[in-house]
Amino acid sequence: MRRLFAKKTLHDLSRESDHHHFKRVLGPVSLTALGVGAVIGAGIFVLTGLAAKEFAGPSLILSFVLSGFACIFVALCYAEFASMVPLAGSAYTYAYAGLGEFFAWIIGWDLILEYSLASSLVAVGWSHYFLKLLGLFGIHIPPWLTSDYWTLSHQAKELFAQNVPYFNGIPIVFNLPAALIIVVITALLVLGIRESARFNNIIVTVKLLVILLVIFAGWFYVKGDNWGNSWDTFAPYGMAGIGTGAAYVFFAYIGFDAVSTTSQEAKNPQRDVPIGIIASLVLCTVLYIAVTAVLTGMVYYKDINIDAPLADAFMRFGLVKISFFISVGAVAGLTSVLLVLLMSQARIFWAIARDGLLSERIFAAIHPRFGTPYISTIIVGACVALTASCFPIEEIAKLVNIGTLLAFCLVCAAVIILRIKDPHHPRAFKCPFVPITPILGIISCGYMMIRLEFSTWLRLIVWLAIGSIIYFAYSRHHSKLAKKHTIKIK
Repeated sequence: MRRLFAKKTLHDLSRESDHHHFKRVLGPVSLTALGVGAVIGAGIFVLTGLAAKEFAGPSLILSFVLSGFACIFVALCYAEFASMVPLAGSAYTYAYAGLGEFFAWIIGWDLILEYSLASSLVAVGWSHYFLKLLGLFGIHIPPWLTSDYWTLSHQAKELFAQNVPYFNGIPIVFNLPAALIIVVITALLVLGIRESARFNNIIVTVKLLVILLVIFAGWFYVKGDNWGNSWDTFAPYGMAGIGTGAAYVFFAYIGFDAVSTTSQEAKNPQRDVPIGIIASLVLCTVLYIAVTAVLTGMVYYKDINIDAPLADAFMRFGLVKISFFISVGAVAGLTSVLLVLLMSQARIFWAIARDGLLSERIFAAIHPRFGTPYISTIIVGACVALTASCFPIEEIAKLVNIGTLLAFCLVCAAVIILRIKDPHHPRAFKCPFVPITPILGIISCGYMMIRLEFSTWLRLIVWLAIGSIIYFAYSRHHSKLAKKHTIKIK
């Protein structure tokens, strides 16, 4: 049990931050842009339509407010950890210091699921907007090359039977655009963090301009009746619908979590990473609320298009040029989200492997020229491309959210524990009102977890069970911290 819950000291983690092969090239602007790059994407361009139509109606505005408040509590906890422990690994590394090795492994395994499926979901959303953009030029790709088996067979059974090619009796159906964009982003990430950050900064600028266009141009076409004339019409699914909507769109906020995974590539991580986390979250929350208000005001929530809600809303009013710019912005915006998520995933693998819990030779290998964890980046890209090309967006989204919420709850708990056990360790940024702020983070995230379906919980339990088997079969026997403790005991 002592080995199972062995913790890394904050002093050990601080020493580790000075021994790595990453290049420190990111300042506060680049870190904030990375956060915005990850946050502003699928939440605005994809999930708003589905969440409004199926869960919350116009009251999705309040769902984003609820999710935003929960994220602010959690972000303040993340910022404190980032200022104390300037290491890659995000919540995994923080849990190692606050909760012990087994909890750290569980969070790390959970984050692997979170970032992989989040990247897959974004790639599917990217594919939808890319196809919308091609359609404006009269270019159409066969459905069997732009969808997954379950979605296509459910939507058009006759079309499916007549037009899908077969190989040895097996239907060939996969989302080619989603797979290809993953391949391109993976190649860019292997080349280097500086190049990736510059590319991201350009795309984030384009994306913000498009979102401002949506807000200001769309406001002239908002109809108050679409929001409803009473509470019952504004919130047709009641408070339960607002809570469910918040849990569903919570995925949209995980970008600030991604900022913390780049701590070892920040020039001044103790100062710049907290700035990047908090600034990106506040900016994106305001934009989410504004865009959701415009979308649900332009189109009655039952008529919102799920695949490309914003572009479709402007097409309904004959605003083809604005719809074109939205599609361009969505394609660019979702590309930056993919870049940040895939980059974060590879660095979490690196952090876990560095501690011996996964193969260090594979997952912690740094390219001698590019300075990137290239093997883990390629492995992540291959797995995400496979998932994005073969599975429907609805099922991917549900599993992403519960994994994120669990990680956030544990990070909040770790802040309270370390304030008690190591109150004098230097903290460049201190989370205010501890333990109230972390407790509010746990309560709000826990509430949204409860609002998710039982099937989603079941899938999470299965994934964590698989992770536990891997830990007891491999990780605990190769843990560097466990070996160090064994030597001391001897």
